[in-house]
Amino acid sequence: MKIYIAGPMTGYSDFNRPMFNLVASHIANDGHVALNPAILPNGLTQFQYMDICLAMIRCADAIHMLHGWQESEGAVAERALAMKLGLKISYQFEESAA
Repeated sequence: MKIYIAGPMTGYSDFNRPMFNLVASHIANDGHVALNPAILPNGLTQFQYMDICLAMIRCADAIHMLHGWQESEGAVAERALAMKLGLKISYQFEESAA
């Protein structure tokens, strides 16, 4: 499976890259392809990041939501697209009402 990782980045130390990278390594170790937005370079606009990330989601079979995703406008939008596309959605910590 190709699994996109979604979660909060803005306002986090190093844009939360350590958590994204840790989860990506777990996904890869499980034999899947991790689509990891944390590998994108610095210096793009928010619009450019979202454009690239939405394209990655369209290539994915599933999306994995990191803790705190609800606080990120980008991650909320990514989840909405995943839902619309019928992708499997998993959560870093089980959602009580998901």
